[in-house]
Amino acid sequence: MDRTETRRTSSLALHRQLEHIWETGTGLRRLSAVNHNVIGKRFMVTALAFFAIGGFLGMLIRTQLATSASAFMDAGQYAQVFTMHGTIMMFLFAIPFFEGLAIYLLPKMLGARDLAFPRLSAYGYWCYLFGGSMLVLALLGGVAPSGGWFMYTPLSSSKFSPGINADIWLLGITFVEISAISAAIEIVVTILRMRAPGMSLVRMPIFAWYMLVVGGMMLVGFPPLILGSILLEAERAFDLPFFDPDRGGDPLLWQHLFWLFGHPEVYIIFLPAAGALSTIIPVLARTTLTGYHLIVASLIAMAFLSFGLWVHHMYTVGIPHVALSFFSAASALVTIPTAIQIFSWLATLAQGRPQLNVPMLHVFGFFFVFIIGGLTGVMLAMVPFDQQAHDTHFVVAHLHYVLVGGFLFPMLAGLYYWVPHMSGRQPVQHLSRAAFWMIFSGFNLTFFMMHLTGLLGMPRRISTYPEASPWEWLNLLSSFGSFVMAMGFVLAALDIVLIFLYGKPFRRNPWKAGTLEWAMPTPPASYSFASIPHVSKRADDLPIDQLGAELAAGKGYLGFARNGWMESIGVDAVSGEANQIIILPRPTYLPLLTAIATGGFFVCLLFKLYGLAVVFLLATLGIFLLWTRNGDARRDRGPVSASPESTLPLNFESRDAPSILAMRLTLVANSTLFSSLLFGGLFLWVSAAPATSAIASENNIIWITATAMAASLSGILAGYRKTWNYAFPAVAFVGYLIASALTLNELLQQTLATSHALEAVKFAVFTYLTIHLMLGAVFSAFCGFRLYRGYISSVRQNDLLIARLWHGYCLAVTIVAAIYPFIFTVALKGS
Repeated sequence: MDRTETRRTSSLALHRQLEHIWETGTGLRRLSAVNHNVIGKRFMVTALAFFAIGGFLGMLIRTQLATSASAFMDAGQYAQVFTMHGTIMMFLFAIPFFEGLAIYLLPKMLGARDLAFPRLSAYGYWCYLFGGSMLVLALLGGVAPSGGWFMYTPLSSSKFSPGINADIWLLGITFVEISAISAAIEIVVTILRMRAPGMSLVRMPIFAWYMLVVGGMMLVGFPPLILGSILLEAERAFDLPFFDPDRGGDPLLWQHLFWLFGHPEVYIIFLPAAGALSTIIPVLARTTLTGYHLIVASLIAMAFLSFGLWVHHMYTVGIPHVALSFFSAASALVTIPTAIQIFSWLATLAQGRPQLNVPMLHVFGFFFVFIIGGLTGVMLAMVPFDQQAHDTHFVVAHLHYVLVGGFLFPMLAGLYYWVPHMSGRQPVQHLSRAAFWMIFSGFNLTFFMMHLTGLLGMPRRISTYPEASPWEWLNLLSSFGSFVMAMGFVLAALDIVLIFLYGKPFRRNPWKAGTLEWAMPTPPASYSFASIPHVSKRADDLPIDQLGAELAAGKGYLGFARNGWMESIGVDAVSGEANQIIILPRPTYLPLLTAIATGGFFVCLLFKLYGLAVVFLLATLGIFLLWTRNGDARRDRGPVSASPESTLPLNFESRDAPSILAMRLTLVANSTLFSSLLFGGLFLWVSAAPATSAIASENNIIWITATAMAASLSGILAGYRKTWNYAFPAVAFVGYLIASALTLNELLQQTLATSHALEAVKFAVFTYLTIHLMLGAVFSAFCGFRLYRGYISSVRQNDLLIARLWHGYCLAVTIVAAIYPFIFTVALKGS
């Protein structure tokens, strides 16, 4: 047997060993899958299914508006349809699709075998599926929300929207947002902790930079919407007047909270698509990306600026002129980092030799459509023009040109580029070109006409309009174009299916790309890489064909199977130096069971079964605790072999473990939600009539603060000791129980929370504190249990470090919650 045959035999044996460890299974066992290949595909397929539903609803809208005499739907049905169309496209399609693409691609691009928390990805998928299904079933049942995808108050309050329609939106979207937050944590931790050794931040593929920025934006941008949904549901269910102007509330608070999420969401949708373009364009132009470092800087600038633009959507609500000028300037300023990326792509095309294939057709479609959308965006950033065009079809046209041009065409380019990776087959390209031209021409005919109807004064969200109006022939053309576009999407879907069935097989890397996802057989194995490479240059210009053969032969890190472990390499966040071996969890039904329990909680809230909701909430917490079982983490192992030349500690013996970074990111999202609540109180104090009532008694505040601080400090000290016992966790546990009982008693004695919005805010702050104190007790009890079971030693400290982060946050929340009511009292006396 020659050397080549020996290497093939060795590679085949390694493949079989790894596949036996990493395999997902068939039949019902697929429900236990946690592998990123499976979860990523599930996200994308489910998002495309929701896209089909949302597109069908869009066809209903265009049928209704085709002529002035249409009686296709009555006003109530139309309101439900356009609300669900916007909701599905914004919440159930756009972001989840690129979450799925990132879940599928990122480990491969980074040189890892899976994501940092595979079970969290699986749990996020089930939450997304169940939450989205709640909304679609509500539409089929005739109880879908009808207040628009933005659910402005007071229209969405119980007075003007009785029944469960609005509740379904509020609870369903909150359920779905659990998936978004979990995906953000997963993406950021994976990028910072699970790259190939040697891949420093400045060597990452550009798509990873885009997703790192997007993940950070999601952690900060989504909590305000979650808070707003909770507050509005609390108002509808318990009569807490956060948005009721008759009792000190303000409907504009909802708009502020919603657009604090809504405007960054536009960039959260656009940036993954731009990341796909920055990856695809250099490959199709057969060159390298121009301005890599400038693009990274523009990404960070765009993320920063996007959070200062939310009032861009509120120019007509009575904002002071000075504030209007600031937000108008900021809205224009954000075009600079966008332009940097566009000119970088154009420069890349100019210096290369572009291939006019199907992905490139969609890239050119993006340029045409998105630039028109950008120009109309600059127009709407100018206050005088916005005040004229606000709430007209011009805004609808701008939104679709930006989001469809900025998302849908790059999505199709990405699909045609990466479908060969998922299927192992190349496009035949018989139907794909016709599909592109139908989508492109139909899209422009549909939405360009809306610019004109908007300039002629046609309001959005209307189901009929006067006969013989100048809008009618333009609406008829828009409706005709929408059906052409819909047929194009059907053709594209058929083309993708045919690729999977009859596409031309290939061996490796059909595009001659330089990124690591092509350094593996396609479709990929469950473990992705037989061994993990060392990267010594930027990871978008690697010798893929040579590298793929070496990795398949095990010539890299972890080029072996041991102990039945699913292993990957962990690295330093900045330098990319290998510092740990991460053992990943096996397939399990726990994520599915946790999502079912979480869904039961939201369904019980929907039907006002609050006692049963508590049972489901406790069940969810209990199942989450079952996730922590890991027999391999109950003894010290010391460094183990990572390659013939190196040894590394396991992740549960490393202070840079992914779980610690994940806890920090969770607290970032949590603190953003709390800050939004405090902002809401400040906004109501400025805008609303002052309350006349007082706060809780000073003695109660002192006792609550003292016990909560003592509990938090005990928990913090437990993480700093060199030897461990049960004293500190026990003291923290008792302290948290006492503090929780005191705050709960204080909440039950509050009789003024429904009398004024500021009282409701104070009630919400103390409720937030109570929940965190209760969870502090859970963390303390958990640490005591882990000590007893042998999970904690002088080397294995992750449980204590994670708990210490929570205790530190509880300490900060306790101090703020203690001071906050007194600030209100002083402010109200002054006013």
